[in-house]
Amino acid sequence: MNLTSTMKYFLQAALFAAVLAASTVSAQQPARKQSDKLNETETRRILQVLASDSMEGRAVFTPGIEKAAAFIAAEFKAAGLQPLHPDSSFLQHFTVNALARRFAGKPLFNVVGILPGKSKKDEYVIFSGHYDHLGTGKPVNGDSIYNGANDDASGITAVIMLAKYFKALDKNERTLIFAAFTAEETGGMGSRYFSRELDSSRVMAMFNIEMIGTGSKWGANSAYITGYEKSDMGKILQKNLENTPFRFYPDPYPEQQLFYRSDNATLARQGVPAHTISTSKMDSEPYYHTVEDEIETLDIKNMTEIIRAIGHSAQSIITGKDTPSRVDAGRLR
Repeated sequence: MNLTSTMKYFLQAALFAAVLAASTVSAQQPARKQSDKLNETETRRILQVLASDSMEGRAVFTPGIEKAAAFIAAEFKAAGLQPLHPDSSFLQHFTVNALARRFAGKPLFNVVGILPGKSKKDEYVIFSGHYDHLGTGKPVNGDSIYNGANDDASGITAVIMLAKYFKALDKNERTLIFAAFTAEETGGMGSRYFSRELDSSRVMAMFNIEMIGTGSKWGANSAYITGYEKSDMGKILQKNLENTPFRFYPDPYPEQQLFYRSDNATLARQGVPAHTISTSKMDSEPYYHTVEDEIETLDIKNMTEIIRAIGHSAQSIITGKDTPSRVDAGRLR
């Protein structure tokens, strides 16, 4: 090989390397842009609004919960979601009537948005949490507001952030439904009504997110799934997190019957692989249902990592590659 040929060879090799590097950076940029939707700054911003004193504890039938609903609806719109039904708002209005006699005739509303699917638009994957809490009560050290930062502003924060993440990702072959339920603390009335509006046979999975603001019993990079053994959804999520430090565990508090105590239960009773993801240490959570459940008690960094893990672990389900096994409704109580 003469000098000229050698120079040409190295120039071609250098050019190829440059093109390869540029294409790698180009491929990584969208991924970084999507991951940027799941950051600590955004986690804190949303939490601070939902758990603020101005929301007055988000009790049902109060101006505070109406403010919360308006905020969530605005975030869904900003995320690029569509209302559940065309030509309607993100607020899913209903009256209590058949759900609880003591509140008969009173209005309630879930906040629901969708990200239509591509090739499997008639198959649904739900990401949900409840946005109501306990309102106000007798002052404790001058504080009368049950802010509910962990319970469940943390879950709603995750739902909003995941909506923005999946919109940017743009890989959902299935239709994604993002639901903020009302009245979980009052008998699960919001999720009960919501379940009547859907054909449950089309719901492939439900990620209900509740109380992820504090560390789990296993420490960082961990969360648990209620009813883990009732479908193979947990195994799918863990498979998608292979080679990462994050771990999903079965519910360590079976005596608390958490699977039946959150908004996943209604659809699970219809056979949907519907589970709640949580980190709350239910045997020793010091601020549960107290006025001290405020944003200052939460681990924002760890919470953001949990939201990232949910987003990444759900990938094969939203694309339609994996479908969790159905829950045997006949074996539920």
